[in-house]
Amino acid sequence: MPYSTALAQSSTGAALGAGSASLPQVQVTGSRISRAQAEGPAAVTVLKSEDITRLGFKSVGDALASLTENTGFTQGEDFGNTFTPAANAISLRGLGPNHTLTLVNGRRVADYPTAYDGSVNFVNTANIPAALIDRIEVLSGGASAIYGSDAIAGVVNIILKKHVDGTQLNLKLGGTQRGGGENARAQLTGGLESGALQLVYGIELSKRQPIWSRQRDFMADTTLTGAAPAVIFGRKDATSNKYITPEPGACEAAAGLFEGSVKSFKAKSGFYCGSGRGSPTYWTTQTGNQSSNFAGILNYGLNAHTELYAEALLGFTTTENNTRGPSWTSLGGSKGYFVNGSTGKLETWSRRFAPEEIGGAEAFNRKWKDRTHNLVLGVRGDLQGTSWSYDLGFNTSGYKSKLNRPRLLATVDSFFLGSQQGVNADGVPIYKPDSARLFKALTPAEFAGIASSNQSDDRAWTHNFSATANGEVLQLPAGPLRAAVLAEVGSQGFENKADPRLGQGLFYSTTEVANVSGDRTRWALGTELNAPLGREITATLAGRYDSYKFGGRQTGAFTYNAGLEFRPTKELLLRAQHATSFRAPDMNYIFTAESRGYYPSSTDYYRCALAGQPVEKCDYADLQPGFFYVKNGSKDLKSERGKSWTLGLVWSPSSAFDASLDLWKISISDLVTDLSSDKILRDEADCRTGKQDISSPSCVDAIARVRRNPVDAVLRPGEVKEIVVNPINAAVQSTHGFDISARYGLTTANAGDYVFSAKYTQVLSYKYAQFAGDATNNQVGTSKFTDWPNKLITSVNWRYGAFNTTLTGLRNGKIVSGDRKGWVSPKWIFNASSSYELSKSSSVTLIVNNLANSIHRDDSGGWPYYPVGYYLPHGRQFWLEFNHVLGG
Repeated sequence: MPYSTALAQSSTGAALGAGSASLPQVQVTGSRISRAQAEGPAAVTVLKSEDITRLGFKSVGDALASLTENTGFTQGEDFGNTFTPAANAISLRGLGPNHTLTLVNGRRVADYPTAYDGSVNFVNTANIPAALIDRIEVLSGGASAIYGSDAIAGVVNIILKKHVDGTQLNLKLGGTQRGGGENARAQLTGGLESGALQLVYGIELSKRQPIWSRQRDFMADTTLTGAAPAVIFGRKDATSNKYITPEPGACEAAAGLFEGSVKSFKAKSGFYCGSGRGSPTYWTTQTGNQSSNFAGILNYGLNAHTELYAEALLGFTTTENNTRGPSWTSLGGSKGYFVNGSTGKLETWSRRFAPEEIGGAEAFNRKWKDRTHNLVLGVRGDLQGTSWSYDLGFNTSGYKSKLNRPRLLATVDSFFLGSQQGVNADGVPIYKPDSARLFKALTPAEFAGIASSNQSDDRAWTHNFSATANGEVLQLPAGPLRAAVLAEVGSQGFENKADPRLGQGLFYSTTEVANVSGDRTRWALGTELNAPLGREITATLAGRYDSYKFGGRQTGAFTYNAGLEFRPTKELLLRAQHATSFRAPDMNYIFTAESRGYYPSSTDYYRCALAGQPVEKCDYADLQPGFFYVKNGSKDLKSERGKSWTLGLVWSPSSAFDASLDLWKISISDLVTDLSSDKILRDEADCRTGKQDISSPSCVDAIARVRRNPVDAVLRPGEVKEIVVNPINAAVQSTHGFDISARYGLTTANAGDYVFSAKYTQVLSYKYAQFAGDATNNQVGTSKFTDWPNKLITSVNWRYGAFNTTLTGLRNGKIVSGDRKGWVSPKWIFNASSSYELSKSSSVTLIVNNLANSIHRDDSGGWPYYPVGYYLPHGRQFWLEFNHVLGG
């Protein structure tokens, strides 16, 4: 397989505590072991640490994103202007990052402190260090009966190394062929043993430069494809919405800005000074990152039956990105226009600052400083004279993130407009500015006088204690009945602290942001049975009850899991599993008082109706970016409920060949989701145009949610200002499809050893309805489906003497285009790696990601000048890696 594939006879081992004598133990299947004998009722994909390099992936997060089960598209650290640009997430089966549970050694870790897409909590996979990872096991499907809340789509369990041979030094250096992204990494891992004491440690240091849009020719200038240049210096008559022509020579005087690209442009609304580099100059398509990670695992044997253990992970990461440079619009925090006392007109002035004026584009980067920790203390052992073992463990995990965000000061208005001269009869401020001031390039020192930065401080934490025991209960005719029992208690919380100065008038065009915090407690009891019903049939059954307390209320859920394995021959395994699952409401949904953002695209149905234009030809349809929204939380949300089914087979006629086929289905009811902005806009249009009773409660609600500018407003009259939404327990969601995989090994006498492997996932159906009674048509193959319909990963590995070479191909299915009328075609990406053993203790490896240096045109996110989308514009990346083992 491209990833090693193993199966837990049951997932109890991973769930009930790493390192315990689990029932039954999860085992990684080696190439000489028949899969039909090792696998069980549900497939587990295993990604070994060496696979990350061998398959040509950039990082742990990149490898997880490439899993075929990860059919959901998520906004990652390289996606741009999102709520979480310093983090990565995965979405197993396309059900969202909050429905995938991520664990370290079978234990929960702290969420990323900022909600994904402003809504849901998740675990960040961007900064997972590879130094001490032994393997990553991915179980897709409902697993709440084993793991509790969140395990609706599946579980990602990151398992750390328990043993290291010698002291290993790994050095890695690389970059991109097209420029940017230079990076370096150093890892040191080792182990110590002294009597009953065993220690495994790891250190990882890394640094990566960002990749800027300006470093890619095809996205460095918006005028290359006919798009309008950005306004650098603009002066408008606010009443007519026409530009006031700059004085002769004004644009030419600033021609040296934005790498000499500023010039006079004529638009339908008049002349202005503009540049095609105004936006791309400030966009990073890959974040800059510097991290230091430390890990240690300590075991101490008290006696032959009892062991003390401790695990510690500590990480420090600095991430920076840029999605827009500093810009100013006159009185942008209020009316947006003023009375020019010299002309008597209502005017709007605008200014976009160039890197040459601020000391380089990097001076306006946003920077996150993250600190993470995970500490585990426990005791485990076996009960002498019995088959039973136990594990008592406590873990505490925390994630702190501090953001520094550059901003203009409120004094920028007076810097360009001078002092206010009063107000007119309508209350509009009067100024007598010097227009030469607007068109004059600033020095970095002048810019520093009108700029500063604000800070936010976010953190999340979790504390958990678990007690597990497992062993044989009684002897059945076909073998022992084995059981495991579990008890857990825990707490979890988060806090988002905004800069209080945002609402104190210090910064330009900012408002107060409320602090948000919340916590919850939980407890759980669970059990699992594994029973051989005959020589060919084994059954598993698990049940668990979880109770959560938060926001002055309590909620609980019982979930179960039943599996069956049938082996008619030693070469064939038939398997089936049914599970129920649940998810307690996201704390962000529960406790957030208000959050703001904007939609990727929006359609103003009411203005289309007023203009008499059909939606498909309307000037106000599919506006990008879309409308702003205001989102409120709700403490009355219920837990989500899930069900999953799997049916499959594994055939291993020999140790050289195996294949598997698994059919799967997952459904969720009472899904927590935000009200659909599109439905609100449709209802508002129907109510205002008389298609619905405007006095009905539903119309009153819809009209109140769509906040518009007054129809007589000077700027943007009648436009949607913002939409008010909130989460509800109303939606239902379901998906089903299949996974198919195969592996073939070939040994030759003189040409080396070969392994051919492939895995393919196809989503056959995806249905979603926000309310009961809404149509639930299959969205796969339609413009409504925004995830991957299928994914394929293949690899060929060749070992010959001291050489080990792998070619990997990844193919993603077609996705809907940006205009929703066509498709972005499927895309192949090829990676390659080749290592050479210099000696028994040293090796060197060349790794190439995107071997063909291809960049796929992806207009799903505003290609190429709003540089977000499904495909990255980085091109070929390469690394040289050196590995050396001391001792061992």
